[in-house]
Amino acid sequence: MQLPDKNTYISRLVINETETPINQKKLNSFSQLPTSHPLLFKLFNWLLMGGILFASTPLILCLYSSPGFTQFIPGTQGNAVDYLNNGLQLIQAGRTQEAIQSFQQAIRLDPNLAPAHYNLGLAFRQVGELQMAAMAFYRATIADPKFALAYANLGGALLEGRNFQQANDYLQRAIQLDRNLGVAHYNMGLLRQQQNDCNQAIESFKRALELSKNAPEPAFHMGNCYLQQNRVKQARESFQRAIKINPQYAEAHYSLGTILFQENKFTDALNAFRKAAESNPNYANAYYGAGLVFIQQKQYANALQVLQYARDLYQMQNNQEWANRTSLLMQQVQNLR
Repeated sequence: MQLPDKNTYISRLVINETETPINQKKLNSFSQLPTSHPLLFKLFNWLLMGGILFASTPLILCLYSSPGFTQFIPGTQGNAVDYLNNGLQLIQAGRTQEAIQSFQQAIRLDPNLAPAHYNLGLAFRQVGELQMAAMAFYRATIADPKFALAYANLGGALLEGRNFQQANDYLQRAIQLDRNLGVAHYNMGLLRQQQNDCNQAIESFKRALELSKNAPEPAFHMGNCYLQQNRVKQARESFQRAIKINPQYAEAHYSLGTILFQENKFTDALNAFRKAAESNPNYANAYYGAGLVFIQQKQYANALQVLQYARDLYQMQNNQEWANRTSLLMQQVQNLR
């Protein structure tokens, strides 16, 4: 059986493309698990967006607090730092569009205020304006050529846009400026992973883990690399490490479940899928995986129940490919009852 792979929504990678016809009670073509949709994670001093880590704005807030900020009212006369800090407060309040306007006003008042460009880039990235984000990060590096975080975020934005060569250049520059910048090593690991250089990716993820021990994502992606190398023991340990750092890491629970499923440890796999669903109730892959376990255990009614839930979630998330796969699997399970 084929389980959906962990990164369906990003890379559409498939563990095993081979699908065989259903044979009596065997459903081998559906035991590939779909991959997970990366959520927005607030980490230590990082933001995870679309799988790429971006340094978070509180770092700049600490550096640019203005004594008169609490009295500042947008629309009144203020200096660039006032508008920068106002934008940071708006970000923390979830008012991203207003924050963008405040950062832009800060830049109009002081075009060389690198943190304003930098935080504008983060805000644009948060609303999905990837090209605008990359431009803002680039302008931050022009304003301050030694701004390592800006280079790391620019590299991350270019990586997300699949501009691998430039992403590499800017990430290398970030690491040259600050060898202890975990976000730069993490994004470099993602770049190497995209380039199918898992050995180098693992080294980058290990370094990111050393520098940012409270961030589970490097361990998770290191586990993915180990799986690509068929190093299952190391992959399991990496996923377990990610879960230890963040017990609510749905994708890590799910990935651990896929290993257990392939090892025919169905009870343990079901427990892992349940934990994934508990961590994120909208995580369709977890329900699909549970459905496959129930099929193996011949609990067809339970299988249909969770598969229907998975299908509905796939449809709501516009993942029609796996919605269709799930519907077909449900039809085949009906014939087994």
